[in-house]
Amino acid sequence: MSFGIFSLLPPLLAILLALATRNVIPALFCGVWLGATMLAGYNPAAGLYNSFSDFIVPSIGDEWNATVLIYCGLFGVLISVLQRTGGAHAIARAISRKVSTARGAQGASLGLGMLIFFEDYFNALTVGSVMRPITDRMRVSREKLAYIVDSTSAPMCLLGPVSTWVVFVMGLIGTQLAQMGISGSEYLIYLASIPLNFYAWLALGMIFFIVITQWDFGPMARAERRARETGKLMEDGAKPPSDTEAMELHAPTETAKKRNMLVPIAVLLAMIPPLFLWTGNYPENDLVTAVGNADGGQSILIATLIAVMVGLGLGMSQRLFDFREAMDIVVEGIKSMTLVYIILALAWSIGSVTSELGTADYLVTLTEANIPTTLVPVLLFLIGALVAFTTGTSYGTFAIMIPIAMPVAAAMDLPMALAIASVLSGGIFGDHCSPISDTTILSSAGSSCDHIDHVRTQLPYAITAGVAAIVAFFIAGVSGATWVGALAGLATLLVLALVMRRLWQPEVGKSVHQPG
Repeated sequence: MSFGIFSLLPPLLAILLALATRNVIPALFCGVWLGATMLAGYNPAAGLYNSFSDFIVPSIGDEWNATVLIYCGLFGVLISVLQRTGGAHAIARAISRKVSTARGAQGASLGLGMLIFFEDYFNALTVGSVMRPITDRMRVSREKLAYIVDSTSAPMCLLGPVSTWVVFVMGLIGTQLAQMGISGSEYLIYLASIPLNFYAWLALGMIFFIVITQWDFGPMARAERRARETGKLMEDGAKPPSDTEAMELHAPTETAKKRNMLVPIAVLLAMIPPLFLWTGNYPENDLVTAVGNADGGQSILIATLIAVMVGLGLGMSQRLFDFREAMDIVVEGIKSMTLVYIILALAWSIGSVTSELGTADYLVTLTEANIPTTLVPVLLFLIGALVAFTTGTSYGTFAIMIPIAMPVAAAMDLPMALAIASVLSGGIFGDHCSPISDTTILSSAGSSCDHIDHVRTQLPYAITAGVAAIVAFFIAGVSGATWVGALAGLATLLVLALVMRRLWQPEVGKSVHQPG
């Protein structure tokens, strides 16, 4: 049965409810329910029953999906272990001994943010809290620290080879590949999207430019001048959130060792290549064939499990916790991923619903008739940014947009990695601009910065990188060459930053008063 234009109703309902409620879970469930109701002859009671019997329960029970849920849980455990063993604090202490300038403090914050690439919440809270005493001593404004933390955490989670975000997106890609009947490694497809994730790269490039040159503009320039000239790290009347309200790290600050973080992460990264070869049946298969046939989910699952075991072993050997407490950490880590489990299950379910309704087929037909192929990446970026801005969640944006973007890319002969990267970039851009974004809020909390001041000072920088990303996606779509789009985006970023610096600086004497 063909539903035609009505096949768009479930994903549209999910998007509209996500915008209205700013909560993706009920939005996704209502989308599943509506689709199941349509398939059940528009009987809402039967649709509610079928939502679980035909879509949600089978999605959770699928072998691939179960693998994704397990390694999401193991990632949650790894994050909990790294929090409790306090390796990031030890690294920050070592850095602080070598920092003697404001530029150095900002660069150290950027470096630590890039090192913690495996989880955005842990990144935002850890980097902000451990670097705050250092940046305070160097008279770096809290707004500047919050910007560096926020604009590093999410991009690094998508540019690193493995993270909680990577396994989440891999789950969405793998399910969509199965529904489309396309063979291939979801992990290799994800890796191919990394060079094309233009906004993430440009957002990091923007931080490097600002930190190296110290050429701030807009509200951030006023904040930095206030901090340097008066010693006031925040605006008068600022109300910074308490980072303890968001997450308690429970980390030892004096006895922790750097290896408590570096060793588990090194083990995690070092185990992935040999596991890929093993699951790809190497050496019976040649190297390229083995990597292409590798089971990415199982490989990351086992690598994460070994890293968790190493981290727990380090903590117990240093008497930071005993075996019983280690098991409590495991349980806490699994529980911390509950929200991810729910979103993933509902995302898989609405993907199955739209497949049954023929949503992708109708959308592809509509797109082919009305939208040039070269504009599709820009359109996906803008829609993803709008959804993320209004909902405050990149995860929810990916769950809604990837099942739409991949079939469109396949039908229009658009590189799959480019379509996925457009959605990922749009999600991060909207997230950086949104005052209701969870990572933006946690960045304010970890940096102890007034949340509205953080949003206000970061927004011009995020928009600058966002405009450059639009140019990059457009040029990449027109030219068909990634490097041409990347160069165009970088050139646009530098030109915009220089123009904004020249046109939008606070006048001396008006933004702050000289200390008496």
